[in-house]
Amino acid sequence: MRPVRTIQLEGRPLMTPAVPGDPEGLKLLIAREVASLRAAASRTAGIRREPPDQPLTSPEAEEPPPQACPCGGSEERGHQCAEAPAEHDPWGCVCATLPAIPVSAALLEPVKDDDGRTVDFVVRAGNHVRSAEWLDPPDRQVGRRLLAVRPGAGGAGLLDALTGVLRTGRALKGHPVDYTEWRSGRLHRTTLLYDAATCGGKVLATWRPARAHTELMSLEAQYIATMGWAHFDLLAGTTTWSDGLAAIFRTGPDGRMTLTELCDAVLIEDAPRFGRLLRALFDCEEPPGTDIRFSVHGDVRHLHVVGRPVIDTDGLPWALYLIARDLTAQVRSRQRLAATRRQTERIIEEAAAEHRVAVALREALLPTHSSELAERGYAVAAAYLPAEPDAAVGGDWYKCRLLPDGRILLAVGDACGHGLGAVARMAQQRHALAGLAHTPGTDAGDLTTWLNELICADPTAETATAVIGHIDAARRLTWACAGHPPPLLLRGRTATTLDASHRGPLLGLLPGDGYATAQVELQPGDILLLYTDGLVERRDEDITDSIATLRKRLASCSGLGAQGVLDSIMALYPRGDFADDSCLVVIEVR
Repeated sequence: MRPVRTIQLEGRPLMTPAVPGDPEGLKLLIAREVASLRAAASRTAGIRREPPDQPLTSPEAEEPPPQACPCGGSEERGHQCAEAPAEHDPWGCVCATLPAIPVSAALLEPVKDDDGRTVDFVVRAGNHVRSAEWLDPPDRQVGRRLLAVRPGAGGAGLLDALTGVLRTGRALKGHPVDYTEWRSGRLHRTTLLYDAATCGGKVLATWRPARAHTELMSLEAQYIATMGWAHFDLLAGTTTWSDGLAAIFRTGPDGRMTLTELCDAVLIEDAPRFGRLLRALFDCEEPPGTDIRFSVHGDVRHLHVVGRPVIDTDGLPWALYLIARDLTAQVRSRQRLAATRRQTERIIEEAAAEHRVAVALREALLPTHSSELAERGYAVAAAYLPAEPDAAVGGDWYKCRLLPDGRILLAVGDACGHGLGAVARMAQQRHALAGLAHTPGTDAGDLTTWLNELICADPTAETATAVIGHIDAARRLTWACAGHPPPLLLRGRTATTLDASHRGPLLGLLPGDGYATAQVELQPGDILLLYTDGLVERRDEDITDSIATLRKRLASCSGLGAQGVLDSIMALYPRGDFADDSCLVVIEVR
């Protein structure tokens, strides 16, 4: 177990303060912990202090300029300290220091043309550090020209940059050179970063890979996992951020935020979580990860943060590591999925409610067939076929009932539209017809005309079609048609379409229009079929051909009775074939 740290002041232990719940409290917690840490470290660490009366010196005085290298040498043999004057100390030569440089390093001597312009450099000395496995170390390039060992130096501007170092005396920092070379039967490529400074008329240059292999792997891992890390040195007050964390907080490659600045970015609701994490780290614990939201340029980012303290031998956390993974995309995806699920559930609930209402309406609006009709010598079979299997009822309707005057009211209709709106219009038309049908002395033409006036007078109503008729005691059908397919009559083995030359316009289309009627004498054994257009409308077939097919089917139903005819016709049209709701009424005259 890690040692537990106790904060003391003048020998008295202090109680661990409560976890703050706001950014300002977090800042106070950090400031207090850092001050306590530095005070404890100063008592145990050796700190060099300058004498108060010692004058401050400038950086130039502290670091004298480098002296010129007097050793010379020949181009054929490279840099040779032995060729220098006798008083020259080869162990004090800059060449002797090159092996101590941990990156590739070389001493470059300018090559000038007749006009005194630098056109190249010669490698006079170098160390044995390879900047890439497939590149020669600098000490194997001694005596060779730079443009020969680095063919891309001219195009990448390296030659001009090194010449500028000689001309201005200003050091070169991190100049990139893309270098490609054919080695061992294949091409190799790398990017080298050059640093250089003048050295007695020559240039001391170092170069290193732009990214080490492990660094590249770290960057790829951070990119793939959308994560990053930060190192907070509490004693020195310095902060180091990885590129991945800089990308998450959008601070740029050189940007970083201190612990205090992170407190300003954390959402106020999540400040206690961040406080508990910091409190545990300052107490030298390794707390489990926690989800914390931060505001990044006005955008809320969801981060999973894990921390670890760096503890010295005295049990003090002199530095903290924080690793953060950006979960924003996953959180927002879950939120969208949850919203979609809630919307789907709401739609399902609404559909179920609408279905329950439609079922109730169907039970209330689609009539059963009275036994009184059977006593009068008529058998009736009817069916409602919604276009959607889950639907219960739509705008199609029928009515078949015995009126007080002894006639039988027979009607079928189609209110425009689908869903509960069409159900409401269907109910209005059925109830209106039921009320009008009780008016003494009215015929089918009167009922159709009055129903048309009611629909035309309603500004919210839409058009509809209908066939309305009466069968009297003499078994005579008197019927009117408002834009609806005419009934079919099966007599013996012959099926015919009733003459609809008297057909009028759609209901609700022309106010004041009167509807004519036609009469048909019915005989025992006749089958009368009334239907709505959803039964015969097909996208890939002309409606005339569809009616002819229905008529042939009806002709094959001789002797089946009302229910048998209905079953045979329904078998002809599978449920999936309907593009619109359909309603069928079959009346058998016995």
